[in-house]
Amino acid sequence: MTTAADTFAAFLDVLAETLDLGGEERAQRLHLSRFHLARVVSAAGGEPPERMRRRLLLERAAYRLVTSEAPVVDVAFEAGFGSHEAFTRAFSREYGAAPSRWRRHPTGTRIEGPSGVHFHPPGSLRLPTSRKVTPMDLMTRMIEHHVWLTGEMIDRAARLTDEQLDAAIEVPIGTIDDDMSIRSVLGRLVGQLAQWNAAVSQRSYDWDQERGKSASTLRRELAEEGPAFLAQVRSTVDEGRLDDTFVDVTCEPPRVFTYGGMVAHVLTFAAVRRLVVLGAFENLGITDLDAGDPMEWVAEPVS
Repeated sequence: MTTAADTFAAFLDVLAETLDLGGEERAQRLHLSRFHLARVVSAAGGEPPERMRRRLLLERAAYRLVTSEAPVVDVAFEAGFGSHEAFTRAFSREYGAAPSRWRRHPTGTRIEGPSGVHFHPPGSLRLPTSRKVTPMDLMTRMIEHHVWLTGEMIDRAARLTDEQLDAAIEVPIGTIDDDMSIRSVLGRLVGQLAQWNAAVSQRSYDWDQERGKSASTLRRELAEEGPAFLAQVRSTVDEGRLDDTFVDVTCEPPRVFTYGGMVAHVLTFAAVRRLVVLGAFENLGITDLDAGDPMEWVAEPVS
């Protein structure tokens, strides 16, 4: 049996494809009358379908004003308005300023709506999330992304020759490591996790053992140290102990750090090292990891 939620979800799928078409076309695609579709969408989404569509078209228009140099009148017609004046009135009512003035000093493009559905550039819809991400969730997801991306980089490093792995990486900015190569920076990325696992467990750490390792060795060590570090972060976050301190005996002399400071340190310095490796990969024609941006990773639901 098809529920109202099912019909609403199907409507949103069709709406994303037919934003510039009339309501009759959407109703036909869903095999419903416009009257019945309006009732279901209004009940499930809190606003009639045509009102939602008009709001989304205005959000798209605002995006076009910010990201293009198209004349306001062209943006108006793209948004389905028959005249510049009608568009200006509708836009001003929602955004508090005429389109040409708003374009010079833009605010956010979203217009509040009860359904929580919004235009998402370049041409899709953003649906309301069913879960709330806390700052602690975000921190954990970023660590998960770091461990995953490090593994992906090691996998690609396995394709390279020893000469490519050990070639000096020249960067035009100050760095945090000496004598950088793909092999040495990957070794430090894995070693950083191992070092902090040792520090929290009050174990010593041999810094010299990080260099000269093969990709297969680094992959094996990451499989051990990555999950251990993640488990440590998760338990610390769940128990609210980010402000708790521990003695880092891997330093000489030993120093006291907070768990939160440790996580911030790992994320900050690991990001620099990852970009160094990704830049070296790009020079060798390996570009499928792009810049290693965690944006989409963090937005994905936890499986």
